[in-house]
Amino acid sequence: MLFDIEVKISLKSGMLNPEATTIERSLDLLGYKVQNVKTDDIIRFQMDGTDEEEIKNSVADMCERLLCNPVIHDYEITVVKDSA
Repeated sequence: MLFDIEVKISLKSGMLNPEATTIERSLDLLGYKVQNVKTDDIIRFQMDGTDEEEIKNSVADMCERLLCNPVIHDYEITVVKDSA
């Protein structure tokens, strides 16, 4: 069975986000008044398996070991059984 995986990675609250600051300042220079810009990374892939909970646990391990830095990042995992 194939599962569609989406991992959304964001900085933890209170962490400096230079990318968001640059976007906010640049938009201001263009005349747009925006506040609280946040940037997230989204990683999508597929995994083969039979147990959705086991897949989710494997993806959490991937996040902790490679996909993000758990000291400064939060992550949200979505697992959906592929309907194809």
